[in-house]
Amino acid sequence: MKKTLSHYGQTGEVRMVDVSEKQDTTRTARARAFVAMRPSVLRQLAGNPKGDPLEIARIAGIAAAKRTWDLIPLCHPLLLSHVDVEATVRARGIEITTSVSSTGPTGVEMEAITAAAVAALTVYDMTKALDKGIEIREIVLLEKTGGKSGSYRRAPHGRKK
Repeated sequence: MKKTLSHYGQTGEVRMVDVSEKQDTTRTARARAFVAMRPSVLRQLAGNPKGDPLEIARIAGIAAAKRTWDLIPLCHPLLLSHVDVEATVRARGIEITTSVSSTGPTGVEMEAITAAAVAALTVYDMTKALDKGIEIREIVLLEKTGGKSGSYRRAPHGRKK
C-alpha cells in the first residue's frame, strides 16, 4: 500500500487534515534534542546571570508544546493532558527529552518535537554569551502511541523498530 501525504488535497493543494470523523484515543509522544557545548560552558551553567538555563528551557518547552498549533501552520489546536520536559547535563552538552499526552483525534508528535526544539533553542539563548559555537543536534521523535498508524519507536541510529 502506497502511503500518501495527508496535507495535500486531490488536486495537490495544501490543506489542513479534517479530523472531525476520527475517534478520540489516548495519544502519546516523546522526543529528544541535544545541545552540544564545550565543558567550560557546562561548568558555567549554574552561575548564569540570566537564571537557570535548564529550568527556563523546561518552561519554554512546555509553553511551546501548548502553542504548536500557532507555530506550525497545519497543526490542530489540541487539548494536552500532560507535557513534561527534562533537561539533563551530559558530558558533552544538554540532553532535552520531552513527553506529551492527549486524548483526541490526532497525534501529539509535533507537540513533543516542538517542545524539544524550543527547549534546545532556549538553552542556546541562555548560554550564547559564553560560546556562539554551541550546536543544536538530533531533534528527533523517539516514540509515539495511539491513532490509526499505531505505535512507533525509534531504534538506535534512527531505524524504525
